[in-house]
Amino acid sequence: MPAIFRPTPLVAALAALFLAPPALADTLPAGSLTVTADELSGQMDNELKARGNVVAIRDDQTITSDWLNYYVKRNELIEAGDRVHMTQPGSDILSQKLDYSMATQQGSADDAVFAFQQGKGVLRGKSDELKILGDKHYELKRTTVNTCDPGDESWYLKATTVDADYTRNVGVARNARLYLGGVPVLYTPWMDFPLDGGRKSGLLFPTFSVGSAGLDISTPYYWNIAPNYDATLFPRYIAKRGLMLGGEFRYLQPGYQGQMYTEQIEDKETDTHRYLWKGRHQQQISPDLSWGFDGSYVSDHDYFDDFSDRLAQVSSDNLERQAWASYNLGWGAATIRAQRYQTLIDNARGSTIPYARLPQITLNGGQRLPAGLSWNLLSEATRFSHPDLQQGDRLMLNPSLSWRADASWGYIQPKLGVNFRQYALDGWRYGGTPDQQRSRNESITTPTFSVDSGLYFERESEFAGSPHTQTLEPRLYYVNIPYRDQSKLPNFDSSINDFDWTQLFSENRYSGWDRINEANQLTAAVTSSYIDNDSGLERLRVGIGQRVYFSEDRVKLYPGESVRDNVSDILATVGGDLTRNLRLDGAIQYNPEQGRTEKYNVALRYHPEAGKALSLRYRYDPDELVEVNGTAVNYPTRQIELAGQWPITHQLYGVGRVEYSLAAKQAFDTLAGFEYNAGCWTFRMVGQRFVTDIDQFKTSVMFQLELKDMSSFGKVSDTLRLAIPGYSKTNE
Repeated sequence: MPAIFRPTPLVAALAALFLAPPALADTLPAGSLTVTADELSGQMDNELKARGNVVAIRDDQTITSDWLNYYVKRNELIEAGDRVHMTQPGSDILSQKLDYSMATQQGSADDAVFAFQQGKGVLRGKSDELKILGDKHYELKRTTVNTCDPGDESWYLKATTVDADYTRNVGVARNARLYLGGVPVLYTPWMDFPLDGGRKSGLLFPTFSVGSAGLDISTPYYWNIAPNYDATLFPRYIAKRGLMLGGEFRYLQPGYQGQMYTEQIEDKETDTHRYLWKGRHQQQISPDLSWGFDGSYVSDHDYFDDFSDRLAQVSSDNLERQAWASYNLGWGAATIRAQRYQTLIDNARGSTIPYARLPQITLNGGQRLPAGLSWNLLSEATRFSHPDLQQGDRLMLNPSLSWRADASWGYIQPKLGVNFRQYALDGWRYGGTPDQQRSRNESITTPTFSVDSGLYFERESEFAGSPHTQTLEPRLYYVNIPYRDQSKLPNFDSSINDFDWTQLFSENRYSGWDRINEANQLTAAVTSSYIDNDSGLERLRVGIGQRVYFSEDRVKLYPGESVRDNVSDILATVGGDLTRNLRLDGAIQYNPEQGRTEKYNVALRYHPEAGKALSLRYRYDPDELVEVNGTAVNYPTRQIELAGQWPITHQLYGVGRVEYSLAAKQAFDTLAGFEYNAGCWTFRMVGQRFVTDIDQFKTSVMFQLELKDMSSFGKVSDTLRLAIPGYSKTNE
């Protein structure tokens, strides 16, 4: 029989019925309590006793039990026992005995089994005593918890207490031990974690590795200041170096965003204070005006060698720092920039310090005009500063006018431009020619002319037994630039570009603006592709191109440069999706005059699904410097790169990468490890060894443990993403 309590003020009526109307719950006022049981007794305004198959419902909260006492005058206290089940959205509690005040939403449950959910986060477990401290706020005493699926106890946390406050999205465990497979692996006197699987303030699990510097362990503290602000503070202990303190602050607003980062250490091995500063900021002041800065700075050139676990950082020669402001003009943009570099290699080992630009002002833009015409402007005024080399100012103007005609079968685009450079040079105090030792002005004007043209052909064909569309695209590119003597000009920012497919269709073989080559040359190239009509995949794409020189280029970047041949090297490329999961790419540069291959590379990548990725690359370059027995030698580079992630069993994955030089007969970068995904937790272990300097290596072993929807420690997955093309976390 059911009993109904309406809150007026606490109870308005009590009715006993043998059968409750089907729509009874829908017709009751909010806050009404409905109780059904085999037996009901009590007084209307005092207490109710229910025995046998008790079901108590109030709004979205339900309590079932063998027996229940309800005391109206004691804050609507409910006492329930023997197989109590209390449910409401986000909360499910089973216990032997429950005391609960419906007025204050507080109570306690003995020998409780529970499941709490908010967002994607689920907290399950059992507790000797479960205290309900308020709406969505629980204290678990002598408890075992995890975030796994029901019945999965592959890991769990045993704690004296866990405070789970879903109103603040914070869980705090005290005197806690982490168990993996029933074995304790970690103890912490205090830890906190997010309850919805998202981010929150608190201590994160530590990251640790073992390497050349001994044990390396960091215990980060994450501070979720606001939805658009956060900070991470981390003490990092390195056995042979000492205690490092670091921090990162990130911010995001509608008009601006940025990041600040630092590391500081009193290095006991070098007995010096060492540090890293890094930051970036971007801000949109108005729809047209923006500014920002970014850059890094370290205390010494060996900093990354000693403290970084990334080969890319260790291999860096220079760190850039710059600040800029830009204004959108509609047809282009005006930008002012200050830029400086920090070199990370001693000059004695052949490093070149780049010029600082203090400042650089650019005005770039262009517009389309009627009848296929368009104009373009590249311009800059720069002050070049250097501690050792000649300094000066450079003004560069490069306007151009082009006309383009397009048709379904092809296009043609002639272009006429002029490059003007004006230099105001300081006297060079540290050497150079007599001209370079005095202040002087230099100027030069260089006209340029080019014609780009191409044809499009297409036909239906059969390829590998299926219908395909074959394309054929021949292209001609002519450039004419008269000779201008530039031997008296400084070289602030020019270098010879790599000869590749993009360079085939460029006017100038030099980067920067200090050298403009002499040119009377024609590039001829053709590309063809086979496109699968059913899948849309480009099954095969091939290209071949060569440049013919009708005159010698007398412009040199350095004295004694070799004279080029009448024709360039031949470039050829090949690529395509051999299957939906298998990709092939390759390129070759062949010297027809000397009958030799200058360089080539070929890469094969297989990526059938997440967690399965294999890649193989071979690279040959005869002009690259390599280290052999501690000496830099101009060896033909014959380098193999092999990387992969692949399942060994259903849960165990192998990961690895090796970059091996056949010429130097040594591996420059080696990484190997495994990833074990138990469903509710994932463990990664990786060993890495890479070159840091001439005949010097850095070795480390890294670990990472991720607990589903709770936390993780270690950064192995970040390392794997950088090292293995196509790598993906198996628990995502």
